[in-house]
Amino acid sequence: MNFRIKKKKCVVALLGIYLVMSCVKDKNFEAPKTNCSSDLSANMTIGELKGLYVDELLQIQEDWIIEGYVISSDLAGNFFGTLHIQDNLTNPTQGLQMEIDLRDSHLFYEMGSKILVKTKGLYLGMSKGAIKLGSVFSAFGNLSVGRLPAAVVGEHLFSSCDSTGSLQPKNVGINQLDDSMISTLVQFSNMEISVDELRQTFAVKEEETIRTLTNCEDLELELLNSGYSDFQASLMPEGNGTITGVLIKDNKDYQLVIRDPSDIVFTAIRCEDLVDEFTSSKIFISELADPDNNAGARFVELYNSDSQWLSLKGWTLRRYTNDNTEVSSIIDLSGFVIEGNSTFVISPNASEFELVYGFPPSQSVSTNSPADSNGDDNLELVDPFGTVIDSFGVVGEDGSGTNHEFEDGRALRSINVTEANPKYAFNEWIIYNDSGQGGTLNQPQNAPEDFNPGIR
Repeated sequence: MNFRIKKKKCVVALLGIYLVMSCVKDKNFEAPKTNCSSDLSANMTIGELKGLYVDELLQIQEDWIIEGYVISSDLAGNFFGTLHIQDNLTNPTQGLQMEIDLRDSHLFYEMGSKILVKTKGLYLGMSKGAIKLGSVFSAFGNLSVGRLPAAVVGEHLFSSCDSTGSLQPKNVGINQLDDSMISTLVQFSNMEISVDELRQTFAVKEEETIRTLTNCEDLELELLNSGYSDFQASLMPEGNGTITGVLIKDNKDYQLVIRDPSDIVFTAIRCEDLVDEFTSSKIFISELADPDNNAGARFVELYNSDSQWLSLKGWTLRRYTNDNTEVSSIIDLSGFVIEGNSTFVISPNASEFELVYGFPPSQSVSTNSPADSNGDDNLELVDPFGTVIDSFGVVGEDGSGTNHEFEDGRALRSINVTEANPKYAFNEWIIYNDSGQGGTLNQPQNAPEDFNPGIR
């Protein structure tokens, strides 16, 4: 991301008795042609173009043309030297960052307008995890994508004769972000500025500045602001609400860049003024899995029998290994919600889980966690206030050979159970294992055929 540095070069010349002062932003500046083009048509999508990039800088030699809708603007100075386009006005599937050395680009490519890009001769590369299109420059002997000179921008970028459309940002959650959303217009709800940064300005003067956005589930997202923007000295808004902007990436971290302060609508009260931690007896453990044929396909399933969703902020799942009376491992469920009449599946091996069962788990955790039990351990579901809401097994008793052993098998909560039970009750469970002790069923279970995670 590049930001604008406002400079003017003034030349004073004395000609005879006349004093002439001339000021321009860039002596080499040449505006691109603004006439729309009706004889160009796209023969490649943004996604197909980005798919050509494989680990090294690529100069495009073919006559490929892409089209996209402009979603960024340098009008307020928070963008400079970049143009972000996406493949649709609504529900985009891909976006692209273009590097152009053109001041006041909003005058030629306004937000919502469709443009066509002749890519022949341009370079496709990656910087900080984002694929970019532009010219090329050398830094310390390494070639990278750089800004396309203003004089040749008009040879590659063409405004479509289609009228400007209405952009609709895609509503997403922080934990839903992926690289396909880079350089697309997104909107987040239930957001606010971190309490530590309230009453601070958007940016430090003449410095690129990161501020922190957070939601009521304590998930965070970086807000990137320019120290040269028109609103640099304005105070960050208080309150809670929606924020819209262009998603970018800085190596592993996603960042949001607003076009101007109107992208922020914080009119609701802040999270700390809300009661956002709740308990419920309607959430309980509904299935435990230790497949005989694949330890990587283990999982724990929770179920919410209420019709209303519930935030899992502050909730934990605890494991007591074998006959231990002290907690062996914990899963923090904060940052997730469990929908009404829905399941929530936790896996210690997300890739293997998806390979076996055909869909990703709700939460991915580490091995040796409560979701990775080998069938003789005890579990507790604990609410934000430290109260045990639901249990499986008896803490202090090794499950081997008891009525709470599910080794090489499965522990399935009876379908007529609709509320949690803080004390283990064998009559609430159907338990399969490799021993058949204590009234359990000696029927080892194999994945995927003997399991149905996500279905209650």
